[in-house]
Amino acid sequence: MPNEPSAGTSGDLLFERSGRIVTFTINTPAEQNRITPEALVILEQQANLLAGDTNTSVIILRGAGEDCFSTGILNPALRAQFSKGDVVDLVRLANRAFDAIDALPQIVIASLSGVARAGGAELALACDIRLAAANATMSFPEAAWGGFPGAGGPARLSALVGRGRALELIGTCRQIDASEMERIGLVQGVHSPETLATATQVLAERIAASGPLATSGAKRIITARLGQGALAASALSQALRYALEWSEDVDEGIAAHREGRSPRFTGR
Repeated sequence: MPNEPSAGTSGDLLFERSGRIVTFTINTPAEQNRITPEALVILEQQANLLAGDTNTSVIILRGAGEDCFSTGILNPALRAQFSKGDVVDLVRLANRAFDAIDALPQIVIASLSGVARAGGAELALACDIRLAAANATMSFPEAAWGGFPGAGGPARLSALVGRGRALELIGTCRQIDASEMERIGLVQGVHSPETLATATQVLAERIAASGPLATSGAKRIITARLGQGALAASALSQALRYALEWSEDVDEGIAAHREGRSPRFTGR
């Protein structure tokens, strides 16, 4: 299968496929699921492969276990092991990896159980949809260390919760819980720690059952509206809708509805 992400490429980042759904698991529980440099390299590589993978509709990002999504990439203790040039290179790598996730044509869901902090929170912001366990927390502690979130956090956070709230969260380093995350629009649902994985899988399966041209097209239009404005989004919508009308998926969707069966979409 062309452009197929490969499993087992790094013990720090696990890959699993189920039908049209791909799941990545940050797998460093002994380090509170820290996103290692090796994991960032693999994440960027696999995201670039997925960008051309028409067999995938949904991607799930999660942390191993129920206690921590990810505490990020660096902290003051870890920084002491790196030169300043190494730190800059690592931040640039994280930007590339998170930007690649953000740019994916598929819908990306972050499943947030436990702590999402610093770079881990920034990775969650690069996803399209976030679901949280009731024990989830999120914080951006970088200002207390003399810095600011360097992997796209300020831009993505302000787009989600507004300028004032983003500056308040970044400036105070305040930790917020799952209920506040839902209230300010950071997550689209809160579940118990025991049911989060199931709720995430159910959501992913419902999206994956829809036409992939439809879901990827909708994501492109929304992205264009947020980044380029209403006119660009309208022009893109008209172009994509014209092409969609002559697709096999539209014919299949209408036929399946008429025949009372589940559609068999191919992305063509």
